[in-house]
Amino acid sequence: MLALPLGAAGEGSGGTPADAVSGLVVLFCAVRAVRTRQRPLTRTAFVVLGLPVVAVAVAALGADSLSNALEGMVRYYQILVLVPAAVLLLVRDRNDFRRVGWALVALGLWQGSIGVYQYLTGTGASYAGEDIRAVGTFGATDVMGMSTVVAYGLVCAVALYLGGGTRRVRITALACAVGLAVPLALSFSRGAWIATAVVCVLQVVVAGVRRAARLLAAGVAAAVVLVGGFGVGTSMLEERLSSITQVTAAPDQSVTDRYTMWAAAIDMWEEHPATGVGLKNFPAYRDGHASIALSAGSDVAGAGAAFRRQPLLSPHNMYLLVLSEQGLLSLCAVAGAWAAMLVLGARRLVTAHRRARGLDCALVACGLLTWQLIDFVYADIGGPSTVLTGVVFGLAAWWALSPGAVSGPVGER
Repeated sequence: MLALPLGAAGEGSGGTPADAVSGLVVLFCAVRAVRTRQRPLTRTAFVVLGLPVVAVAVAALGADSLSNALEGMVRYYQILVLVPAAVLLLVRDRNDFRRVGWALVALGLWQGSIGVYQYLTGTGASYAGEDIRAVGTFGATDVMGMSTVVAYGLVCAVALYLGGGTRRVRITALACAVGLAVPLALSFSRGAWIATAVVCVLQVVVAGVRRAARLLAAGVAAAVVLVGGFGVGTSMLEERLSSITQVTAAPDQSVTDRYTMWAAAIDMWEEHPATGVGLKNFPAYRDGHASIALSAGSDVAGAGAAFRRQPLLSPHNMYLLVLSEQGLLSLCAVAGAWAAMLVLGARRLVTAHRRARGLDCALVACGLLTWQLIDFVYADIGGPSTVLTGVVFGLAAWWALSPGAVSGPVGER
């Protein structure tokens, strides 16, 4: 559903067709669990996925209105609990897992191809006075959407290449990874670049040192050809890359706004350390805790949208968002669930590497979860692409908690 143009559905805070389909998937799992009369989740899975349930419910009591409480609960439960549990239940074995991974690759290629077209034709979102920023079908209001989808696909493609399989599978995965690197660069998303680079390096190192050296050489050669030979966004990419090292010395306004909102979120938490200011109450408390360095909003234009100022309604940091609105207790519960999945998944990754079986699934699950946890340092849940975050948590939960991840399908090579 995210491959389709969002139109008006993606402009506001309402749901999208992808959210509706995720609801149908959750409903299907609930009905099937009742009909089969079997325990759908193991005890460990029930505890890990159940931690955010209590934390979010308690935080909803502090919301300033019933609508904010219900809207916040539905969104958090969708992304952190219900969709991950549905993916955990519906993925039967490693072959199913690989199909979902390839689906993420395909979605990334589709969105990336639209993004490259936008860059070449000047029909993307506004960046540095030109409509060249690749945003796919997500539009100028969600400039992180395409970069997130493309990064998911790139992480999956690298994992499927490194994890073995037939020669044709490895060549296809490598070609997809190289192709996805172009729209990721043209998204001009510094955070996505950092998270993807860190995760891909970790994946390559885990797969083997000798292969890591070969892939590093191939990556450098590809970068030289793309940037030096074809001039893919040379000047603007260089400027954007150099700005990563200037976030403290000479930050631009977007970085200044982010630092200011981070400081405001910490200030809110210091006043309400245990339970926070209440679910979805960050916008109401923002002006009372932010300094005058905070601008009125970010500029939105291009990709079919008229120029306007988009208000800054969150700290753009998932950890600080939970901390400021829900307090330290909720952050410990939510982050504890993620940490548990990462630790359990890493243990199974070591086993898969030693047995040389299921390594591609391990690299996909651990890579996607690691990417998301890094991404949450500079982003939070929100926007049409958020439903994929629930899918990512579901894949990580399946690898870490499902018995099928250990046994594998019958006849797997």
